[in-house]
Amino acid sequence: MNALTFSALAEPNRLDIVELLRDAPLPVGEIADRLGLNQPQVSKHLRVLSDAGLVEVQPVANKRIYKLRPKSLMELDDWLESFRHIWEERFDRLDEYLRELQEKEKNSKEKD
Repeated sequence: MNALTFSALAEPNRLDIVELLRDAPLPVGEIADRLGLNQPQVSKHLRVLSDAGLVEVQPVANKRIYKLRPKSLMELDDWLESFRHIWEERFDRLDEYLRELQEKEKNSKEKD
């Protein structure tokens, strides 16, 4: 995974394309229709996504069918996983701190 991945996904239309392809492989024309974009514009976006390793193309007769490349998305998920551990640890500490505060408040009210 590299900065090219993030750069490719930073453009809203390309992110929309990735989300469309999450459900099933699609030809360029159908992607264009669903997103309300013209075909040359979609082809340029697909080229960027392909260069970033996020999609691959399969020629079928006179159509070009695009699908997601799971490997690139798994690399992105692995990278994000390292941050999930950090945040989970921080949320666990926050949860612990809030419980301590609630216990102190409860004890304070029982004394009154």
